[in-house]
Amino acid sequence: MIARLCANLPNGRRVLLGPGDDCALLAASTKAQLITIDSMVEGVHFKLEWGTPAMLGARALSINLSDIAAMGGNPTFCVVNLAIRPGLGTRFFDELYAGLAKTATVAGVSVAGGNITRATELAITIALMGEVENGPLRRDSARPGDKIYVTGTLGDAALGLRILQKKVAARGRQRDHLVKRFLEPTPQLAIGRKLARLKPTPAAIDISDGLWQDLGHLLQRSGVGGRVFSEALPLSEAYRQVYGDNCDLALSGGDDYELLFCASTAISDAQLRRRLGMDVRCIGEITREKEALLVSATGQAQPVHGHGWDQLRVT
Repeated sequence: MIARLCANLPNGRRVLLGPGDDCALLAASTKAQLITIDSMVEGVHFKLEWGTPAMLGARALSINLSDIAAMGGNPTFCVVNLAIRPGLGTRFFDELYAGLAKTATVAGVSVAGGNITRATELAITIALMGEVENGPLRRDSARPGDKIYVTGTLGDAALGLRILQKKVAARGRQRDHLVKRFLEPTPQLAIGRKLARLKPTPAAIDISDGLWQDLGHLLQRSGVGGRVFSEALPLSEAYRQVYGDNCDLALSGGDDYELLFCASTAISDAQLRRRLGMDVRCIGEITREKEALLVSATGQAQPVHGHGWDQLRVT
């Protein structure tokens, strides 16, 4: 099975020895190295009926790629661990690896090896390496006075998940857009690398567990506070048509895999957009007070509690 799955995996010139031995052998690099790891477990992070095996394989790598994007890096190598439960045939894993391999090829990642084990639930764990030329982007470099920005729109993936869970009703193009945002996230690698070239280097984090929770991680690491303006949160047209102007999922939903970053006011919004080559939304500002406040349209500021995904919360 290992030979079958590894037959068509991408391997670059820096993979001196790939799948088939006790370890992968990689050519050394003079650049600073990044490494991240993430898991997706059946029944916790996904259900098989939600999408195709190819989507699942692509998503497993994409969520790791988002961590590399949040550091402003280039992804290089990964290894994959599959925990396989009974009832899944070779065709399923052929398709899963086809989706993984396609995503790896687009991102320039070599799949250098992995492992297979038996389990009671399907789980996919990927350890991904990368390297940085500029930066790196870090969570601990936000400064009072910085503006808080996000890429893309927020809450779409969380709403898509609730549609798949049949907690929210939607149809047509709105449903397709929202569900795709959950099943097929787009790691913001190019934007991360462009951000890493800015001076001073911005603080950054990817939005995986929800805007409010991930912003909290960044604020805590930087020893600062922040104010977010609810009316500035970027909501897609599909989100508004299905969920109205309720920003709850935009704040807490998770799985967006957009980038949240803090840039100096020395760079105007227009300059920032030109340098990044895309529209980004300013949603708030960094403050000296060590608390996060949500500011309503009427100017009322209040803390937000209990927002975001908690891996260890029992539901």
